[in-house]
Amino acid sequence: MITLTDEERGIVERFIRRGKANGRNIARAHVLLKSDEGWSIARIAATFGVSQATVSNVRARYREGGVERVLKDQVQAKRRRALVGADEAMLVALACSPVPDGHDHWTVRMLQSKLVELGVVEHIGRGTVHTALKKMRLSRGDANTGAFRKRST
Repeated sequence: MITLTDEERGIVERFIRRGKANGRNIARAHVLLKSDEGWSIARIAATFGVSQATVSNVRARYREGGVERVLKDQVQAKRRRALVGADEAMLVALACSPVPDGHDHWTVRMLQSKLVELGVVEHIGRGTVHTALKKMRLSRGDANTGAFRKRST
C-alpha cells in the first residue's frame, strides 16, 4: 500500500489525461492511483492487464524515488558491442580474403569460427557476424564486394 500526496495525485492524473506517454507508463500511473486508493495487488493486476510483479515493482519504484521514478523510464545502459573498430575491420578483411580450400565462398559460420580461432573474440554469435556484414553492405556471395573470387565461366 502506498499513499500519494495531493500534489503527487495531481501529477499522476494530469499525466494520464495528457495521454502523450507510452502505454506502459500510463499503466504504471493507473497502478499508482489504484494503490493509493487501497486496491489489492491482484485486483490492480487483473483490472489493468499487468502482472502482479509489475504492480509490486511500481510500488517499490515509488518508495525509492517518488512519482517521477515511476512515470519516467530509466535510461538503459549502452550494450557492449561484440565487434568494434579493429574487430570489424578484421571481419571485413577475413570476408574478403581467399576462401579456404574446398569452399567456394565464406559462410557466416566459417567467419564466426575463424574470428574465434584467430582470437579476435572469445565467442560470437552468427547473428552478430551477419549483422556486421549487413551493416557494411558486405555480401559473401556478391562478386562486386570482393568477398570471394569470381568464378571463371
